[in-house]
Amino acid sequence: MHISVIIPAYNEEQSIGHVIADIDRNLVSEVIVVDNGSTDRTGEAASASGARIIRENRRGYGYACMAGIAAASQCDIAVFLDGDYSDFPDEISRIVSPILKEDADLVIGSRVRGSAEKGSLTLPQRFGNFLASFLLNLIFRTDYTDLGPFRAVKKKSLMELQMKDKKYGWTVEMQIKAAFFGMKVVEVPVSYRKRHAGKSKVSGTVKGVFLAGIYILYYIMLACFQSILYSNKSSLPGRSDG
Repeated sequence: MHISVIIPAYNEEQSIGHVIADIDRNLVSEVIVVDNGSTDRTGEAASASGARIIRENRRGYGYACMAGIAAASQCDIAVFLDGDYSDFPDEISRIVSPILKEDADLVIGSRVRGSAEKGSLTLPQRFGNFLASFLLNLIFRTDYTDLGPFRAVKKKSLMELQMKDKKYGWTVEMQIKAAFFGMKVVEVPVSYRKRHAGKSKVSGTVKGVFLAGIYILYYIMLACFQSILYSNKSSLPGRSDG
């Protein structure tokens, strides 16, 4: 199957080459780096490492992911990971295995089930993951432990989800909709380390933590409200059909 790796990146010049170098090109068909308005040489560094560069100057994780998906027109499986070298790209085979072997729709790399280096997950990240996973499991009877960015999804399934969020809610929106639509979702343990350089644009700032928390709780509460009021699956947050 055609596997495309999509890496949203913002000012990751120092780390992006390491990320790309650790990707198994015998398994992966293409590596797409979405330069999300960087002010450094992220794009040039990624291109020199053999990635295809897409520019998306509208700032936002969701914007970057959508641009990458649009560029990966031929892929069967899309793999998302960060460009700061906190994920382990050589674990991509672990991420895609449930899709290839078990016909899963979505695979989430769980840092909670796996091995996270001390200090790699901040207290706000740990608490946010716990709270969001607890609420989702309570509402949808799922078994989520993480909202981690390292994940794989069938392109066909992703198109059915009709993702809408442009900012911080991309991962939680995907997990909510996958649960609501009854898709087969699998979590696999993954490793996690401190980012290679710089400061996280979300967990590294008070503003980022606050906005991400608001977005995530918004999607969860809206999904809860709509799951009670509606039986029509077209009623999920951002769903435009129906």
